[in-house]
Amino acid sequence: MAAAGTYALIIVLAVVAGWLGVLLLRSRRRHRAAVTERGRLLERERQSAAKAAVEAERARIARELHDIVSHNVSLMVVQASAAREVLATMPGEAETALQAVEGAGRAAMTELRHLLGLLAPSPDGDDEVDLSPSSGLSGLGTLIDRFAFAGLPAEVRISGEPRPLPPGVDATAYRIVQEALTNALKHAAPGAKAEVAIRYAERHLRVEVLNTGPSVLREGDGAVTNAEGGAGRGLLGLRQRVAVYGGDLDARRRLGGGFRVRARIPVERP
Repeated sequence: MAAAGTYALIIVLAVVAGWLGVLLLRSRRRHRAAVTERGRLLERERQSAAKAAVEAERARIARELHDIVSHNVSLMVVQASAAREVLATMPGEAETALQAVEGAGRAAMTELRHLLGLLAPSPDGDDEVDLSPSSGLSGLGTLIDRFAFAGLPAEVRISGEPRPLPPGVDATAYRIVQEALTNALKHAAPGAKAEVAIRYAERHLRVEVLNTGPSVLREGDGAVTNAEGGAGRGLLGLRQRVAVYGGDLDARRRLGGGFRVRARIPVERP
């Protein structure tokens, strides 16, 4: 009887051990499957993040190129046209206009070299690339002078307590003024003028650009559109720039003609 009980116990233990072994094997298989699936999901997320980063970088490069090329080429076209009109009768004025064309071209090359330096620094690492934005509000006076010389005088008003801004916010504010004045210059009527207002508020930087020329907008809700009826790339890029910092930008026609670009960018005090 004792032997029979021992044999029965051994059999029960063997069955239990086999059953536990099967459970352990199944658990290991499920674990390996879960690890494999998690690896697939992580790889998919990594690829998605890499794709999003590439698309964001392409959009940033497109905005920078648009700002550089559109602004400087617009000035060059206006000045070249002025030089052509007075070349025979006022050679001195024509020479001055051509100098402005040369200056705009040199400025475009400088900014393009800066952008290319960020995108493709020297392989040996010998050159030190300045990673700061190429333009900021400190260059606003020079920018305004260039537009005035091209035939679009602008009055600048600065209110509040001027203070150092984060480089990205500083560059964004500059680009807002640059893009708004470039658009105004493209469609400016004789005698058109512009107003630029920079306000340093407690927690925000406010930028507003007005022009007094005729409206170039379609009838409708008042939002700025280009000649083809779509949102302009420059204004779209500005909205994206401002949105990065949690701000907002509005561009609308004015009742009396011309248009207004207004932005509000959050800025924490240091």
